[in-house]
Amino acid sequence: MSTERPERDALRSGSFPNGHQNTMPTVYITRKAHFNAAHRLHNPAKSDAWNEETYGKCNYPNWHGHNYHLEVTIAGEPDPDTGYVMDLGRLKQIIREAIIEPCDHRNLNMDVDFLKGIIPSAENLVVAFWKQLEPRITGARLDTVRLWETERNVAEYRGD
Repeated sequence: MSTERPERDALRSGSFPNGHQNTMPTVYITRKAHFNAAHRLHNPAKSDAWNEETYGKCNYPNWHGHNYHLEVTIAGEPDPDTGYVMDLGRLKQIIREAIIEPCDHRNLNMDVDFLKGIIPSAENLVVAFWKQLEPRITGARLDTVRLWETERNVAEYRGD
């Protein structure tokens, strides 16, 4: 074993500082992203009165917008050669292609194909985003999709 890279040698040998032998640790990495979009919360199966009462200002007929903050967390074992669970540059690219490009500066009700027929609440968005991201993640697993609609309102989905 090399004396120049003891942490790499520890990963290769299965010896870890916590005393666990032959057990690769699960590590969670998170990438943040940001996009702006408009939407309207409206259930067309319900009356206008029901929609107004249920959604309030979020049912405004001429839309309203948010500065969304997205967090995507990946879980896995660090690769013994790179130390990465997943290359964060690759995760950035996946998020950009799957979520940011289709959604940024768009009307989520009208402009985003994978959201057609979905009431674009933060709760529904995290599930839809999961479905877009999960098949693209390789070598690790998607753990959490978290969406901040405002600084006080956040929705989180873990795939269950």
